[in-house]
Amino acid sequence: MAQYCIILKMFRIASTRSIISEVAAWRCLQRTTTAPNYSTKPQLWFRSPSLSFRSTSTNSFLRLRPVSWLPSCLCHGTSQGTSDRDESKKGFSLGALSKAPKPALYLGFSGLIPFLAAPVLMAATQSFYPEVAYAQMVYGASIVSFLGGARWGFAIPEGSPAKPDWMNLGNSVVPSLLAWVALLCRDNIAEGALVVIMGLGLSLHYDLTLLPGYPAWFKAMRTVLTLVATFSLVATLTLKKFCPEKRLKELQK
Repeated sequence: MAQYCIILKMFRIASTRSIISEVAAWRCLQRTTTAPNYSTKPQLWFRSPSLSFRSTSTNSFLRLRPVSWLPSCLCHGTSQGTSDRDESKKGFSLGALSKAPKPALYLGFSGLIPFLAAPVLMAATQSFYPEVAYAQMVYGASIVSFLGGARWGFAIPEGSPAKPDWMNLGNSVVPSLLAWVALLCRDNIAEGALVVIMGLGLSLHYDLTLLPGYPAWFKAMRTVLTLVATFSLVATLTLKKFCPEKRLKELQK
């Protein structure tokens, strides 16, 4: 009987210690879970109906859910247009002519022949020919009108940086009107030539600065062609002032 009482006391002491240890362990667990986190890396919790987990840091979250797709998605299909617009905004140099297509380069510079032929002929004969000067002025007027039409055609296609609005299409009409005014100055070639020079300069200003521009090679080519055409008209007006006036029929004799 005494041994039975000793065993019962020992069982009670053991059970009491186990209960105390379990309570202490539970309190310690509560303190651990409720204690503030002083870690420098923020803890993130993610919960879903079927899964609950914790990431140790924001870096883990970024690795699980990459966001690098966003810029590529936004730029998809527009990288070429962006590069074209950036290229049109940049400055240009004569070195850009090396990137010009051969047909545009050859046809563009061959279009200077009628401009240069008139002053070269007058300088060679030391005479001013009104017929030749008028032909040069008419050709210049046609080029001015062509430049306005090119801007109109550039604004019409879908996706063009020059939208078909009042500004682009309205400015495209102005060179054609200047060309028409120049053709009306048949009796005064000097005034007609000055109007053509004004139209060439205005068209170049449109293409380089005012409106959404063309590629760098076209800007460089347009600048060179406009300068040569302008100087040829100025040379013709200079020869008119210093050379005697003759008729083209006299040259044929």
